[in-house]
Amino acid sequence: MDFLNVTVQPPWLAALAIVTLLGLLLTFLSSSLTKLRTRRTSSSQTPPRSISPEKKAPTSTNPVDILPPQRRHALSALLPNRSYKDVSEEEVRANIFPMTADFRDYTTQDQEKQLYTPTGFSTADLEALGNFPDYATLSGVPLPEKYEGFDIEKALPRPYRPFRWAYHQTMSLTKLETNWWLELENTYKDRISQRKALYTKHGPGVLGALPGSELACKELMEMVIQFLCARYPTHFELKYNRILVNKILGTETDVYSKPPLEILMDHVPEDFGIMLRDDETGNYFLRAGVICSSMGWNVSSKVGLQLHRIHDDIPDYREKMQFSMDRFFTRMPAEKPIQRGSWGLEIGQPLHMPPGDPHEKLRTFQDPNLQIEDVHLRVDWQTLRRLPLSGAVIFNFKALFTPVTEFRDEPGVPALLNKIMKEGKEKLMKYKGTWHVQHVVLPKLEEWAKEQEDMGLVEKDWEVSTLDESPWFRGWEGKWHKQQGF
Repeated sequence: MDFLNVTVQPPWLAALAIVTLLGLLLTFLSSSLTKLRTRRTSSSQTPPRSISPEKKAPTSTNPVDILPPQRRHALSALLPNRSYKDVSEEEVRANIFPMTADFRDYTTQDQEKQLYTPTGFSTADLEALGNFPDYATLSGVPLPEKYEGFDIEKALPRPYRPFRWAYHQTMSLTKLETNWWLELENTYKDRISQRKALYTKHGPGVLGALPGSELACKELMEMVIQFLCARYPTHFELKYNRILVNKILGTETDVYSKPPLEILMDHVPEDFGIMLRDDETGNYFLRAGVICSSMGWNVSSKVGLQLHRIHDDIPDYREKMQFSMDRFFTRMPAEKPIQRGSWGLEIGQPLHMPPGDPHEKLRTFQDPNLQIEDVHLRVDWQTLRRLPLSGAVIFNFKALFTPVTEFRDEPGVPALLNKIMKEGKEKLMKYKGTWHVQHVVLPKLEEWAKEQEDMGLVEKDWEVSTLDESPWFRGWEGKWHKQQGF
């Protein structure tokens, strides 16, 4: 199952977009997992273990009565010279910002009383914090470490292989690895150029922002820039708290010279969807997004919809999953972002496929001339996190393409994928949508699986299951570094 499935196209299409992240959260949240298992943040060497949300006794079942965990206490560390006082959730609920209101229209001068964001920040707080506040302190999520040895010309994404057996409808969520929230690779320049071209061609089909999303868009842009400058300091610099120096593209940009999502479009090869809490109902709506890698849908057809409306095409969503999904969104804390991967098999490397795109036809038949070299694994590595000031829930993801031929020397991967494709539940495999390439892929997977046993890469007659190194494979780091030359 995949994030935010919003299309009647073959399901793996949606697995590559926001729809994928949210859809998977459903199953995860309705499962029997109850207690969050924390572990030290994973390094590039050690994969994180799966997590599940903490069990909390609800005080109300009405979402309008439930606020996300408050973050206003961070002000005491950020504004030590300013008078700080606690504000009760009752006061926040009674004086909350309308979902459709632009925070810039509410100033302390013309306001009879303070209004608050869902996470407890007032108009005066936002003014005092100004631009580019310390989001690490505000969110409780530390900034990343500097990426030593990074070379944008050689950089490859980590070789994600999010395959699981037994393959069933559960999520494989893990705690977000702080260093890897956003991951740059050697396709950076091409992807930025491609995204700009898609925006020129499709406009609101790939980027849109409704009234009331202004604070969340600004906050997201500033958080992303702080991350890039901390993680890749030789490539990005912020001057005067407003000029972004992009040394990869050779540009200097006033980040307040155009809408925040356009700044992200111009500098970050990542898709972002922004969900906001409705002050009247407590439910969450898609209010803004910059999404260039959607398959079978687009931003303009989904922006403005409530969470369950985005999932209208998912069977049994309303009956079995809507309650759990809505509840998770109401309670997700800013300090506990999560990550997971979705996968599909593609002919070529299609990034964006709106409804009616000619590429859709490739999935309707098995091409007898198809070569294994033409088939790619597409992984959408996805994260979900709450922004601390606006309280918006952000889901972001990017499409990563790997030739299927890479699996040949990756221990256990051919056998595992072969088993999933041949023995996975018919309903789920139809949803995953690998039929159009399996006539080429399956024979090669079987050949490589036997070859790995003969070479001793895996034990003979081993019981195929999720790899211990999931979402990677044994020896992945050595292969990854060798391919990058360090």
